[in-house]
Amino acid sequence: MLDIFLRTLPFFAIIGLGYWAGRSRFFSEEATANLTKFVFYFPLSAMIFRFAANLSVAEIFDPRLILGYLLGTLAVYLIATVIAALRGLDMQTAAVEAQCAAIGNVGFLGLPMMVLLFGAASIGPMMLVLSVDLVVFSSLIVILINAGRGSGLGFSTLKLVGRGLLQNPMILSICAGLIWSALALPIPAPANAFLELLGDAATPGALFAIGASLASKSAERIQIASWLSFAKLVLHPALVALCVLVLIPVDPYAAGVAIAAAALPVAGNVYMLAQHYGVAPHRASAAILLSTTLSIVTLPLVIAWVTTFTLP
Repeated sequence: MLDIFLRTLPFFAIIGLGYWAGRSRFFSEEATANLTKFVFYFPLSAMIFRFAANLSVAEIFDPRLILGYLLGTLAVYLIATVIAALRGLDMQTAAVEAQCAAIGNVGFLGLPMMVLLFGAASIGPMMLVLSVDLVVFSSLIVILINAGRGSGLGFSTLKLVGRGLLQNPMILSICAGLIWSALALPIPAPANAFLELLGDAATPGALFAIGASLASKSAERIQIASWLSFAKLVLHPALVALCVLVLIPVDPYAAGVAIAAAALPVAGNVYMLAQHYGVAPHRASAAILLSTTLSIVTLPLVIAWVTTFTLP
């Protein structure tokens, strides 16, 4: 446990440094937004493309892992939705709360951290987790919010979903990398060096951007944020573990990576979606801030358990 904590501590230390920079106004909100955009479109895309281009589709595609992770995530999504409905919330707000409970910071925090902790073999399972989150649940929240506003599943809603998927650089990077791999094309040495150099900026840049963005998040609605943080940090990995270890058993290594990924704190893009649609941005903000803070302790605990019981 101590070893895992010490290995994850540098990640959270960079997040803390970014938080200080944002909180002290050394880094303005505009600077944070620009840094986030840079990391999202360039270093992170380069890193994901390079990872995917060096893997075969067979190394990544695992139907049982997809189904297990999807069912575990859908279970916590439904639990959060039911509890929101019992509290009398409308469909749009319930969708935002469910998104907080189910979607973790896989791209910015999870991918680089799992590669460090579990090795390069974790890239395949992490790509699957990221793809499920982006394709299924990022689409689902758009559909639910529009349905709650009376738009239903019409052409305009499907157009929004399709545009969101086609404009997401992480999805495009994964697809481009897999196509490159399927064509068995070698990456020329200068191009590989370029991708590696640019991709190396993804981890520190993303972590710093996470911290700086947290500085502008509010700690309002602490009771709701506490419930959503519990759902994300405890219920989500527990339900994914139940699915990938018991209901649909998969390779222990891949199962361990998926469980650890499920233990990541709430993703920042949940707040961006909530703010964009004007639906409960403050509770999403509070959930991101609280879950990221608590994950300093809870994430190493889950990873330590995974390492002890599910990995060879």
